[in-house]
Amino acid sequence: MDKPTTGDFTKTPGWLDWYTGPSQPRFQLPAGAVDAHCHVFGPGAEFPYAPERKYTPCDASKAQLFALRDHLGFEKNVIVQATCHGADNRALVDALIASQGRARGVATVKRSVTDQELQAMHNAGVRGVRFNFVKRLVDFTPKDELMEIAGRIAKLGWHVVIYFEAVDLPELWDFFTALPTTVVVDHMGRPDVSLPVDGPQFELFRKFMRLHPNVWSKVSCPERLSVSGPKALHGEQNAYRDVVPFARAIVEEFPDRVLWGTDWPHPNLKDHMPDDGLLVDFIPHIAPTAELQHKLLVDNPNRLYWS
Repeated sequence: MDKPTTGDFTKTPGWLDWYTGPSQPRFQLPAGAVDAHCHVFGPGAEFPYAPERKYTPCDASKAQLFALRDHLGFEKNVIVQATCHGADNRALVDALIASQGRARGVATVKRSVTDQELQAMHNAGVRGVRFNFVKRLVDFTPKDELMEIAGRIAKLGWHVVIYFEAVDLPELWDFFTALPTTVVVDHMGRPDVSLPVDGPQFELFRKFMRLHPNVWSKVSCPERLSVSGPKALHGEQNAYRDVVPFARAIVEEFPDRVLWGTDWPHPNLKDHMPDDGLLVDFIPHIAPTAELQHKLLVDNPNRLYWS
């Protein structure tokens, strides 16, 4: 059934709604596991979508997110501000407060944000800000403004989450390496997985992490990166095989600086909507030992977001 967009909003044509009735993962998550990248959308009637948004999603409420958390076997969430809400973080903050300490947040802020607003977000559970450089998702923000924001949030002990595409890393390198905080890269910097894992594009990303011990990476979103699949649908236990070598390389080289998340409700997917239970079953392919799984899912996110 088509999922609604409430309020005075019309869902983007062709929008893929999140998966109904995800399977029970075969992989049993370790106790204390954190889904370190997910979102809430609205509901639009309660938390309106931003006028400057590039897409209008179906609603994906905090109650639906927490139900998925419990179904999959996670203990906690890190909720990342979705671009459809711009710098209006009310839906995010509402979800954090409702989680009763079981969620932390990554906000989007503008230069005009006040210290009082930052402190209120901190009290609710926000621990980072996201800078998005994916041109089809957001309008350009000058780098001096972003650097000013980074300096202010550093005083709160927050970190910066960066979202960019692999081809843009060379031109963004100097800005990223000047950031005064821990830096968390979304989805391995979106590598082209049709290229060799030991080729120059992915090697540059590994060098970025090697040279800068403040840089972490989420090894998430194989459903966005995969070219040849197979898709996480119909019980597939070896989904997104072409992404595995890339994610596993990062997990094994930087075991203390990796995070994993579902990316529920999977904004802007064009090809298919994955079964979130089968996405969890992707984890042991990229973190093959119990020790690596514990670092990826428990130790690292708790150190970054709850310590």
